[in-house]
Amino acid sequence: MNLSIIIPVYFEEDNILPELEEIKKKVKTSYLIIIVYDLDNDPTIGVVKKYIKKNKYKNILLKKNNVGSKRGVINAIKTGINVTKTNTIVVSMADLSDDIGKIDKMYQLIEKGFDIVCASRYMKGGKQIGGPFFKSLFSRLAGVSLFYLGLPTHDPTNAFKMYRKSIFNRIKIESNGGFEYSLEVIVKAHKNGYKIAEVPATWRDRTTGKSKFKLLKWLPKYLRWYWYLLVN
Repeated sequence: MNLSIIIPVYFEEDNILPELEEIKKKVKTSYLIIIVYDLDNDPTIGVVKKYIKKNKYKNILLKKNNVGSKRGVINAIKTGINVTKTNTIVVSMADLSDDIGKIDKMYQLIEKGFDIVCASRYMKGGKQIGGPFFKSLFSRLAGVSLFYLGLPTHDPTNAFKMYRKSIFNRIKIESNGGFEYSLEVIVKAHKNGYKIAEVPATWRDRTTGKSKFKLLKWLPKYLRWYWYLLVN
């Protein structure tokens, strides 16, 4: 396997199979899917187990979150990073919001020597469909302003990124809220001289289930890493 696709899940039983089918249909790069869950009673687990058994898949792994409090998206992603044996990882959500068809192009850029490849809603050719107004406004303003301040991506807050795994030997994730970790990592990577690229991508708001994103709770945590870029 060349690539690990880390998917954190929390009661995504209605979305996970369409997500897995989307990956199967659109990703040609050899991959392992690592689905990380928090709770043993999450119905997503049973849905995935039946899917694996029915199709006799050997490239889908279910893994329980085993880092820190053993809860939350940050610890789930850390668990996925720790488990994977591949040199490259990509983080994707289970709700079909990410532009899965861009994964092969992202991987090609990793092969060309880039360390992180961002899927960008805000560069030319990118698009965002749906989503809460203030979340979208904050994300766009943060991305565009940081780009003009030197960060080499228009969309640093998008969690849909591909990483060379070795960067996590040097970059420690300090975030403790939620998806702000993705801004932290890209800012630290830039400060440490890693090569960063981006590809235009379309993001779609979920149509099933409830978003786990908590804007008011996490906004100060995003601002921490926004400020980190400015003063360090």
